[in-house]
Amino acid sequence: MKLALLGCGTVGSEVVRLMRMRGDDLAARVGEPIEIAGIAVRRLDRDRSHLPVDPSLFTTDALGLIKRDDVDLVVEVAGGIEPARTWIATALAEGKSVVTANKALLAEDGPALSAAAKAGGADLYYEAAAAAAIPLMRPLRESLHGDKINRVLGIVNGTTNYICSQMSRTGASFSEALAEATDLGYAEADPTADIDGFDAAAKAALIASLAFHTHVDLGEVYREGIRDLKASDIASAASEGRVVKLLCIATREEDGVSVRVHPAMIPATHPLANVDGAYNAVFVEAESAGRLMFYGAGAGGTETASAVLGDIVAVARNKRGGITAFPPEAAYSDLPVKPIGEARTRYHVSLDVVDEPGVLARVAATFAHHGVSLATVHQSGQGDEAKLVLVTHIAADQQLSDTVEELSQLTSVHQVASVMRVEGE
Repeated sequence: MKLALLGCGTVGSEVVRLMRMRGDDLAARVGEPIEIAGIAVRRLDRDRSHLPVDPSLFTTDALGLIKRDDVDLVVEVAGGIEPARTWIATALAEGKSVVTANKALLAEDGPALSAAAKAGGADLYYEAAAAAAIPLMRPLRESLHGDKINRVLGIVNGTTNYICSQMSRTGASFSEALAEATDLGYAEADPTADIDGFDAAAKAALIASLAFHTHVDLGEVYREGIRDLKASDIASAASEGRVVKLLCIATREEDGVSVRVHPAMIPATHPLANVDGAYNAVFVEAESAGRLMFYGAGAGGTETASAVLGDIVAVARNKRGGITAFPPEAAYSDLPVKPIGEARTRYHVSLDVVDEPGVLARVAATFAHHGVSLATVHQSGQGDEAKLVLVTHIAADQQLSDTVEELSQLTSVHQVASVMRVEGE
């Protein structure tokens, strides 16, 4: 059985290496050997002598490689929207099953690609798209298929988790922790996709779509990154027995689903609180199975390639058996994605206030005016250092937004220093 490999960067190179190293095992698991028919790259002049592969296999003609009669499977690890979308669509139209790690493309165009797979009688597998080596997509798609998933709460970006962990452990500022993440190779030269939540939002869209059997478009995911995270936020959380994490939160509700990505405080006793460094973890709450947690390396060339190889074995077995074992299903639930204003949770609000009598009463009245109940209030400092830290009971996001807007207009409030959601309680 022969496959076309599209892309030979960090992940693609590891796919080649692992296929060579584990060739006999893969053949035993599939029932016949799997060979690389060709590798599509952008440039032929790059030095790839370190790879255990015949140089003649490299080509810049990806479409020509896909359409070759001897190609059975297509593996796309080039990334990006185009030309990856065209490549995958072409392969599926030709009835050739596809394995991809392209979360951005799947989040943007998943339904169309699923329809193309169904029309072509081919499989579309993407275990590596959401959490690298962590087996998450297949359990959502297969193991929990007979259950009803109500909530998914997770850390799905290693770069931001490393930054949050370092800020908590050392008291470093955001810029200092980001610089360290960059030096260690966790953060890209341009870290925007990670620290502004784009990467996590794409994964959230995929996870929610599978968990709730409804299409969640990337643009429907509320996204807030950690660029504005301050050391004082970390310290305030710690003083209350909480830690700060960038979370992916997807919740099934009676009248729709809520899907959001943002930093949040969680109790130090929560299973996700101890997920340290560049690791990922996803907490799934199902009606019958109860609470499940998936943990492991969420990034890295070798880790991602491991998940890709797992999908290769699965689709190769299907191909050998003449079946598509998991035909893409329609988003039969067709649940609406609710706007962020309707999301309900608790909130941690920090205010710099004027040091004078009656400030707390005016602030509390503002919360009450918008129907937001206070759980705890902590007052500290004097003079220019006077602060109020308030934690609310559960309220709608719009209620809190309206409260914050009015608070910022009070003459007794210098500034709303920070607002952070509180989850996992």
